[in-house]
Amino acid sequence: MNARIQELGDELRTTLDSLHWQVRHHEVGVIVAVGDGVGKVRGAPSLHYGELLERADGLTGLAFDIRPQEAGVLFLDPSEHVSAGDELRATGRVASVAVGEALLGRVVDALGRPVDGGPPIRAQTYEPVEREAPGVVDRQPVREPMTTGIKVIDALLPLGRGQRELILGDRATGKTSLALDAILAQRGTDVICVYAAIGLRKTNVTEVVETLRATGVLAQTVVVTAEADSPPGQQYLAPYSACTIGESFMRQGRHVLVIYDSLTSHADAYRRVALLLGRPPGREAYPPDVFYLHARLLERATRLHDRLGGGSLTALPVATTQGGNISAYIPTNLISITDGQLYLDTHLFNEGVRPAVDVGLSVSRVGGKAQPKVLRQLASDLRLLYAQLHELETFARFGAELEPETRRRLERGRRLREALKQPRLKPHRVGQQAAILFAIREGYLDPVAVDDVVSFLDALGRHLDEFGITLLDTIEHEDELSAASASRLKEVLESLQRTSSGKASP
Repeated sequence: MNARIQELGDELRTTLDSLHWQVRHHEVGVIVAVGDGVGKVRGAPSLHYGELLERADGLTGLAFDIRPQEAGVLFLDPSEHVSAGDELRATGRVASVAVGEALLGRVVDALGRPVDGGPPIRAQTYEPVEREAPGVVDRQPVREPMTTGIKVIDALLPLGRGQRELILGDRATGKTSLALDAILAQRGTDVICVYAAIGLRKTNVTEVVETLRATGVLAQTVVVTAEADSPPGQQYLAPYSACTIGESFMRQGRHVLVIYDSLTSHADAYRRVALLLGRPPGREAYPPDVFYLHARLLERATRLHDRLGGGSLTALPVATTQGGNISAYIPTNLISITDGQLYLDTHLFNEGVRPAVDVGLSVSRVGGKAQPKVLRQLASDLRLLYAQLHELETFARFGAELEPETRRRLERGRRLREALKQPRLKPHRVGQQAAILFAIREGYLDPVAVDDVVSFLDALGRHLDEFGITLLDTIEHEDELSAASASRLKEVLESLQRTSSGKASP
């Protein structure tokens, strides 16, 4: 018996010696108030801003408002079953999102969790959603074009890789369609697209995803969604998560296009949670730091220096106006942060001008330096012509006598407006746009009736697609339109003119 006891004692000592004891310290806070997706927590004295908290069942919250006695928390999961007295454990981790190739073609929430019904995302890397923007010495000027496939933009309001261009307009004027066209134009290129849906209805998000899937561009796109019925914490984090996903590709030397649709909804969600947590309101009840809310996001869009890989992140934030008031608080903030704006006018939209871009109120402050040279050559005086069109039509409408040169510019401006109309989801390659601008500039559309301009250009596009592929490739690789290319374009246009006049003569 004594020998057995000795043997058991030796085994117990061996087992205890092999154990490594570790005391884990967790800070726990208690919810004292909860409602509308936010809560107030007491305890967890070492909690810091942006830290994640978890309930025992996995429900996640974000420390958003740190005060001496309590902390405000944004819930990142539905909080209908959260009540006062529940405990939240401080995790010591900041809000992070999965990044990498595994996200391409997927629809995820603000934390990178799939919401498209597909398999789990097996990402190797997670990065914080909030991070510092690149410094001045880490950036380089915008010199490379970001082609959108939209004629009025690429010709008159060009964008460059690394630019921040605001899409602005009233509801139902085609802002989302414009952004989707820009994504569709990247199909088959090396550009990665990230679409952040913030505060949109579920049906709208589903329509966007199905459009991307049907056009074949979803495979190079990541959709980050925080719908209108999502927790406010998700809506707050969504644009930062989308930016982090895009930045991960940018630091690999790749080019990224990020759509934030829309930052007006983002600001509204931020105002709502700030008021619920008792932050002091400012103008229009927005917190005083609402400018910083978007400035720290959009400043992360840039073109990195070549020593850092030369990647770029181009941002197209979307903002909604009311009654065409572009001087409202959030639109003016965003205009001052971005490098230009594309303003979509309700009257133009109702008149059938699609996309309804008001060239007079729109501007691209840096994209002109990155515009393809052949487009810059052909569109050099067309922007002024388009901007003067409204004034010339006003004179003509009141019966003013116009000089022959003014009448000629008016008629050419009307044909230019028709030529720049474009149905959604049909981007044009640079060569096709150059051919259209050449036809306008050289007067080949002057004898064409205004109502027939679209059909004439459709015939031109079909002819170039069938027989002029090599011509389009040549034009796109030329710095300036060569005499040979111009001669071939003239032959095509003269042939179309003879064909159209032959059809019209009977």
